[in-house]
Amino acid sequence: MKIVWTKHAEERQREWERKNGITRSEIEDLLKSPQQVVSGDMDVLVAQSKREKGLLRVAYKDIEYGKKILTIYWTTKTEKYWKEKDNEDKV
Repeated sequence: MKIVWTKHAEERQREWERKNGITRSEIEDLLKSPQQVVSGDMDVLVAQSKREKGLLRVAYKDIEYGKKILTIYWTTKTEKYWKEKDNEDKV
């Protein structure tokens, strides 16, 4: 699977690396094997995994030959974004 980074996603990753030590390879690993994938707005999917006391989220779109990362962020609002099994979006 090919992973394409937008300029915005690269900038956000660098910011989060400075703040929380989130590396580019960690983002790509999450995208390849997320704990959960939920639907976002406008056909965007969000791969997410719990990390430390929060949630690492990677917004992306499926493209012909892989995935295109739109943005990434880490949040402490796990309960807002994490979907429990019975309510989980089927993607």
